[in-house]
Amino acid sequence: MADAAQATAGRRTRGSGGGGAARRAARTAVSVETARYITRNIPDFEVLNAEALEIIEANAETILAEIGVNFVDCPEALERWRAAGAEVTGERVRIPRGLARQLCATAPASFTQAARNPDRNVEIGGRNLVLAPVYGPPFVRSASGGRRYATMEDFRNFVKLGYMSKWLHHSGGTVCEPTDVAVNKRHLDMLHAHMTLSDKPFMGSVTEPVRAADSVEMAKLLFGADFVDQNTVMTSLININSPLTFDSVMMGALEVYAKANQACIISPFIVGGAMAPTTVAGTLTQVLAEVLVGVAYSQLIRPGAPVIFGAFVTSIDMNSGAPTFGTPEAALITYGAGQLARRLGLPYRSGGSFCGSKLPDAQAAYETANSLNMALLAGVNFMLHSCGWLEGGLVASYEKFVMDADQLGALHHLARGVDMSDNGQAMDALREVGPGGHFLGCAHTQANFKDAFWRSDLLDYKPFETWDEEGARDTQALAEARVARMLADYQQPALDPAVNEALSDYVARRKASEPDAFG
Repeated sequence: MADAAQATAGRRTRGSGGGGAARRAARTAVSVETARYITRNIPDFEVLNAEALEIIEANAETILAEIGVNFVDCPEALERWRAAGAEVTGERVRIPRGLARQLCATAPASFTQAARNPDRNVEIGGRNLVLAPVYGPPFVRSASGGRRYATMEDFRNFVKLGYMSKWLHHSGGTVCEPTDVAVNKRHLDMLHAHMTLSDKPFMGSVTEPVRAADSVEMAKLLFGADFVDQNTVMTSLININSPLTFDSVMMGALEVYAKANQACIISPFIVGGAMAPTTVAGTLTQVLAEVLVGVAYSQLIRPGAPVIFGAFVTSIDMNSGAPTFGTPEAALITYGAGQLARRLGLPYRSGGSFCGSKLPDAQAAYETANSLNMALLAGVNFMLHSCGWLEGGLVASYEKFVMDADQLGALHHLARGVDMSDNGQAMDALREVGPGGHFLGCAHTQANFKDAFWRSDLLDYKPFETWDEEGARDTQALAEARVARMLADYQQPALDPAVNEALSDYVARRKASEPDAFG
């Protein structure tokens, strides 16, 4: 795996032949500030002691050896497992103790995902946290338009908002599901939007193996085939059909990406009480068992393929059956899964701006704040759904997207930890001011005031009279205005015209090659 410096050098070499048009495009591009991915200088919060971790790990091995997992409609996967030493009966695979963990050992502890703008490459793993937006909602909501099915125009708008958002490091994947484009073709338009409307890293399609293959081919057009062969340029989401079931669609996509050395998140989809036990320890045992199998299978495809330990976890309201978010049980599972991931030596994906609220209201804010802070403290390395999530993930909200994206700045600042340098100790300020004074005018404050405190770009701190004169706007109204301003200010990042033309031609040819399918 090439490191960030090598990836940057490779990109610049490949792009050096773009000609005068490419250079002119670069000169006229507007630079949008993006913060570097977070590197934590605070400790991880750990809730399990060594004995508890060993019990969970032993129980997960028992599940794999005695209960087993199903690989449904995956004959090639069954043969791979049989050849690796597993017991295969029908579609059930039982894996001897220690085998899955042994196979996982070849997966890298961290990897670089290259962006088409090398300054926006991200390092996933270690003490780092990469933030990506909401993924998968079929509906969108805006203050003026209400709740409705998402369109391709909405998708492009969210990609633009993600590109313009300072604290987001990653463009994400299916930021909403554009229902006005055929199911078998929308992935092409979505990938094209990520590749041309943003220069941040992005995710590939996983809804069919052929769509994963399209993602790889389009990435080769964007980055160059040699560069893609030698570097990771996509991180994509492989959901497990919990409990303990792996299907041909997800495994087929995983095979495509692993063969191409592109990263995958192996992520159980857990709703406690429905897809997993009601207890924290029981759920963690199932999560670990499922991740071990998924990661091990990726290494059967290609040892060393980059992969992420995923955990999407929520609980269930036992009265209505609806998922609940921001709960203490979900937090305990998220913290514990982080410990298990670190013991495996794998990057960790979890967390997000989770909430069950129908509107970007107080419920949404409480649940989202709990979820975001939990993920930071749990040691998450890749946070999908970090902004825009509403209504249990059914809705991508314009206003909540910018509200959440603004709050991600607080995570950046909290992760810095405590500055214990001479400047951080501030003894000069304490000596200068002394008893009974104030610090507003002292030299230390004058030197530090611009960067001393995180300040929201959205929330209102004005006196009541000013706030009232300006229309007494609540946070949703402020966010609505910010969305409009960001979209109005958006300017597309420069892209080599030849690359742009090649991508457009590929999309057009692939869409013309088969009839529309909406099922």
